[in-house]
Amino acid sequence: MEAVKQIFKIPKNHEIKIKVPREFPENETVEVILIMKKKQDSFRERIRELKNAAKDHLFLEDLEEISEDFRSIDLEGLDDAV
Repeated sequence: MEAVKQIFKIPKNHEIKIKVPREFPENETVEVILIMKKKQDSFRERIRELKNAAKDHLFLEDLEEISEDFRSIDLEGLDDAV
């Protein structure tokens, strides 16, 4: 079995022409599978997750812990600057 991958944008007429490699023998049977990946949905899903993170108690607790860990580092050098 050989596989060839070709990626197309869907044109207005919704027709795609597939180029079969010359080394494929004539009259052989091939299987064509169309897979559409919706990039917009994954982007929307990430935005939805980010919006939900602002309400997620575990996320907010982790954020507070990280802020506390870096609080002393953030204050370093402030005494010298004043």
